[in-house]
Amino acid sequence: MEALLPGVVRRVLEGAAPQPRWLPRRLLTVVSVDLDAAAGVGAVRIVWRPKSARAREHLALLEWYDEQWQYVGGGIGPVDATADVDVIEVRSGGGALSLTRRDNPPQSINRALWISCVTVHLGQDVGHVLIGNRRINAPEQRKVVASWTSPYASRRARPVIVAFGRGGGEISRIGPHDGLDTHTWKRLGEEA
Repeated sequence: MEALLPGVVRRVLEGAAPQPRWLPRRLLTVVSVDLDAAAGVGAVRIVWRPKSARAREHLALLEWYDEQWQYVGGGIGPVDATADVDVIEVRSGGGALSLTRRDNPPQSINRALWISCVTVHLGQDVGHVLIGNRRINAPEQRKVVASWTSPYASRRARPVIVAFGRGGGEISRIGPHDGLDTHTWKRLGEEA
């Protein structure tokens, strides 16, 4: 992973497609990349052997540290092949302590930031989402990875995620601790 990620990051920062040209998609597919240069964090979602029954998904967390993008950590698990989502659904994610913990070891947990990421599944009517104050256009495969930082004490909270339709109007939102979005809550209320 540490050998692959610098090239992916470089391509994304240059505005190119994140998938390495020399690496066949049947072996590895870079599905989604989120780099927040202002916050100095990012996440990359990669699927190893996407067409195989043994396909595995890897979420990698990155941080701008010591004048370069560095791999902070991540996780591997089965590919989430969930079918359609109405509007927004937050799925797999993870987190890691920032590399800034190295700067002051006795106070590392109290002062270092927490880097988090989630995979957000989007419905067919979603044109783009706002994650915090960052806009991410809905990709064709309807899944985006999003990263952010927070103090260690509030690491379980994520930014508000707001989904907008293709016409630009808000169609749903999900709060920092919510499990369901407003569209789903409304639908459940109508069914009751």
